[in-house]
Amino acid sequence: MQLKKLKTNFLGRNIIYYKEIDSTQSEIWRLIQNKAITNGTLVIAEIQTKGKGTHGRIWHTDEKGNIAFSFFIQMDCNIKKLEGITIEIAKIINKIIEEQYNLKLEIKEPNDIIYRNKKIGGILTETKIISENVKYLVVGIGINTKKQNFSKDIENIATSIKREFNIDINIEEFITEFCNRFEGIIIQRQSN
Repeated sequence: MQLKKLKTNFLGRNIIYYKEIDSTQSEIWRLIQNKAITNGTLVIAEIQTKGKGTHGRIWHTDEKGNIAFSFFIQMDCNIKKLEGITIEIAKIINKIIEEQYNLKLEIKEPNDIIYRNKKIGGILTETKIISENVKYLVVGIGINTKKQNFSKDIENIATSIKREFNIDINIEEFITEFCNRFEGIIIQRQSN
């Protein structure tokens, strides 16, 4: 996968792409542990077998054509500078989808993207903190763009953009635009 219209200095400049992996989020933590990751690295997957949601839940990415990626950013700032970052990420996601596809989604705070009370996407924000200083930020984003088959336990509470609007989201364009917008925000937050 190539992000051809990337305008960032670091976010998305290094991409690790998998056809199938347990979890993009878990892979980033493994890379951190092995000291094998650079600032701004994205891990993107077509299929996740054990995608991570909040509170230890599973995020289902078992069909191709959905958005599933995580990214790693080196930080050195007080934890207070990251307050509300998950909601800010959700706002960026919704704004991109609204501007590019004229679709209005909602945010269920702090980390869900919803449409008519059904979950379309989620954000998992994790940090490594030493003495109230954030050393790195690891964020996972999952969006049901094409998913059609939902298991019985989630079929009444989850949906997808394709299912609701019959629209195909260009994954590369979406991730590129997300990186372009988010990098500036994270730089600004660290420097304020």
